[in-house]
Amino acid sequence: MTNSRDGKAADGGSKASMRSRAAIAALLVVVVALMLWNPPQLYFWLKAVHVIAVISWMAGLLYLPRLFIYHSESETGSVQSETFKVMESRLYRLIMTPAMAVTWIVGLWLAWQGFGFAGWWLWLKIAAVVALTGVQGIYGRAVEDFGNDARKNSVRYWRIMNEVPTLLMIFIVIMVVVKPF
Repeated sequence: MTNSRDGKAADGGSKASMRSRAAIAALLVVVVALMLWNPPQLYFWLKAVHVIAVISWMAGLLYLPRLFIYHSESETGSVQSETFKVMESRLYRLIMTPAMAVTWIVGLWLAWQGFGFAGWWLWLKIAAVVALTGVQGIYGRAVEDFGNDARKNSVRYWRIMNEVPTLLMIFIVIMVVVKPF
């Protein structure tokens, strides 16, 4: 891609990727340092980080299958198809995967620190988060497939897959808020 004004490459994707990786690395260093230091109120600050990471991850899990639907409906090799490839890849690599990692790292610490991994509700929640991680894996393979112009699943499949994270999220929220077991 070139800039029409000066003819130089205008690819900001690699710069955005580098900035994203640096920000994620810095966040992880700070979170790990805080976990080791364990100052007063740390639990509540990390709970806030966990909620932010979960929201970011869920946004990606809910949006990416919509992109797959639109991508499936576009013509292979078209400008639209190529744009979807970039959008899908960046969403998956720069937002979803780091958000999932922070969710897991901080979430496991919170489960250990706050509950000692006790309670059926917690284990059911963790099982549902494992399922969400599996959905992320399915989406990751699809990002690769779409990137190679392979469309292995139908629009109907992606419409159904769009609902799976929602159902898991509802279950997780009930487990966390109600703690029925």
